[in-house]
This record gives sequence, structure tokens and C-alpha cells, in this order.
Amino acid sequence: MKIFAIGQNYVEHNKELNSKHPTEPVVFMKPDTAQLKNNKPFYIPDFSQELHYETELIIKINRLGKNIAPKFAHRYYSEIGLGVDFTARDLQRKLKDQGKPWEISKAFDNSAVIGNFLPVEKVGNVQDIRFRLDLNGQTVQNGHAADMIFPIDELIAYISRFFTLKIGDILFTGTPAGVGTVKPEDKLQGFIFDEKLFDFDVK
Repeated sequence: MKIFAIGQNYVEHNKELNSKHPTEPVVFMKPDTAQLKNNKPFYIPDFSQELHYETELIIKINRLGKNIAPKFAHRYYSEIGLGVDFTARDLQRKLKDQGKPWEISKAFDNSAVIGNFLPVEKVGNVQDIRFRLDLNGQTVQNGHAADMIFPIDELIAYISRFFTLKIGDILFTGTPAGVGTVKPEDKLQGFIFDEKLFDFDVK
């Protein structure tokens, strides 16, 4: 399986990182070893002193597809969930400043938390989903899919121009504003509307 991720897909998040708004989706990938599932604890790696959480709506691909038209993209998923794209921000910043690829700051082991999924028919319009992250019981990120620069179906269509989508592939759709650091003993809980989809500890 492949993990696709989208950067800079919310205006307010771009502002907090002083990033320009993209004119096309910013796509990067994570290997299958980046998966962290079943609410297992996340262990902060020793190569970063500034490890950021980024809560995102995630899509599970359910059929084979290539060169998918946006109007047909909804046929390629039936579940939507919530995850965390962990980022070694200090390492990413260093690599960007040097003009080098920053994959190791995003794609390291256990950097892609995958929570539970909900049927699309249960949540309704996927571009009208509200989600949030609670850190130690306090809400730190509030997201609304309507605020995406590139909607979910456009992302699927765009990615499928370059990569064949297969059953089980996961798409992280970008994070809203409110990203921040984690430290040992933190607890992260993620919700779509009021339904909890992940609940794990940081070690």
C-alpha cells in the first residue's frame, strides 16, 4: 500500500508557517513503515527537537484507478477517517533552507498515525466535515473540510495522473491551522464531529 499526503492545503495553516498558497496540490509520500495504527503510542525520535502534530482527514482508496476524472473520484472511496502526519519541523526547515528534499522529516517510521474510519454515507458531504484534535484534553486544532484549497475529489484526480491508485492506499488531505509540538506523556485524541477516531499517548 502507498500513503499519499498533501501539504499546504489550508490557507490558515500556510499563514502560520509563512508558506505561499500553492497553485497545484503539493504531494509527497510516506512508506508503509510510517503507519502507526490501533492507538499504539508514538515514540518521539531522537533526531528531532521540534516534533509537530498535524491532524488530517484521511481517505482509504477502495478500487484500482488511473487518470480519474474529478467527477468520478467519489467512486474510489467509501470511508473517511482521521490521522496525524507527524513532522520533524526542525529537520524539515534545515533541509528546505539547503534546497534539499525533506522526505526524512515527514516519512520516518511511525510518522503516519491512522485512526478509525467512518462510512461516507454516515458523514454525508465529505467537504462539510468538521474535525478536531485535543491535546491533553484541550482542543488545539479545529478543521472544516470546506476550507481545503483543493477538495478531496480534485486531490484524487490529480494524484491519479502520476500514480496508479490501488485498493488500500491512504490519502492524507492536509492539516488546518493550529499545529504544534508534542512531548512525552502527551495524549492526542482526534474527532470527526463528536466521534472519537484515535486516542494515543506520546512517549
